[in-house]
Amino acid sequence: MPRGQTKRRPQTVSSLLDAALEVFADRGFRGTSIEEVCERAGLTRGAFYSNYRTKEELFFALFDRHAQRVLDRLADAVDAMRGSVEPLAELISRTSAVDHAEHRWYLLSTEFTLHAIRNPDAARRLAEHDRRLRAEVVRLFETLFDQLGRRPTVDLDSLARFTTALHEGALAQSLVEPDQLAPDELARAYLPPLIEAISIAKPDAPQPG
Repeated sequence: MPRGQTKRRPQTVSSLLDAALEVFADRGFRGTSIEEVCERAGLTRGAFYSNYRTKEELFFALFDRHAQRVLDRLADAVDAMRGSVEPLAELISRTSAVDHAEHRWYLLSTEFTLHAIRNPDAARRLAEHDRRLRAEVVRLFETLFDQLGRRPTVDLDSLARFTTALHEGALAQSLVEPDQLAPDELARAYLPPLIEAISIAKPDAPQPG
């Protein structure tokens, strides 16, 4: 990406990302033009092209920003489990909140996933970003099981895929039927027994709760 470092660049990038999240969610990834993103951000096309080459590149910048938000939230939740009477309930409560940004990201990421399914190059890039995110989630899962005094008996990369599918599927159903299903309802019902079923207690480990 041909871009020079200036004092204003972080602010420009932040404005572009914020505007892109809103416009992509409102109009769809394919239906949004670069001009519309620039207009929403109050910036010129030159400002866009000094930071990104394409809409896809802009999406992946949004992906990385959201991924860091997810990891920070999960890390804080795992840390908050220490000394909690119900550590998994604490974890689920802290990681299941759906704010405005999370809602918008879900709309965008769902549509981009369909775009990637139809476009092999985009699919390869999306899979690589997903892989890097899962690698970080796996490290946090290792800490989580250690906090619980348990040793997992399944592949943690596969578990990361499963919990992502559970989160995204539950969120979709909750957004369609908000009066029927809370975003964290399925996780609260099924994650605690699942964690127990796919792990064993470490010898002499103190059990939380």
